Amino acid sequence: MIQFFLLSTTRCLFTFMIAVTIIECGKRYSEATVHNGVAYLAGQVPENTEGQGIMEQTQDVLNIIDKMLTRAGTDKSHILMATIYLVDMSEYAGMNEVWDKWVTPEATPARATVEVTKLANPGWKLEIVVTAALPTVHQ
Repeated sequence: MIQFFLLSTTRCLFTFMIAVTIIECGKRYSEATVHNGVAYLAGQVPENTEGQGIMEQTQDVLNIIDKMLTRAGTDKSHILMATIYLVDMSEYAGMNEVWDKWVTPEATPARATVEVTKLANPGWKLEIVVTAALPTVHQ
């Protein structure tokens, strides 16, 4: 985990700092970034179920999302938006069956599901991107 601060001044001579936390910084992208109380996860894809069915791949990706949200300091009950990319919309019902068991019933996020012609790996059936709020601490 990397944390850095950007220092900037405006023409009015006010100074402010912006804190950004980067999780698993890679050559081309980071797995997640956290800024201003919001966690932005990169698209998550199957790691352990490549070539398996939509339900197995969906569960695999949701498990990865759970882990990334924990590392970012939040959880699935704080997801603001999810975008799901499916290679085959005929697998929508199978994906939803797993999603419905996973999502927090009283905190279902805004969501879009889009069919795409292909993903970066031909063995992947879906990719999920989420944005989540960090929980507020009441004292």
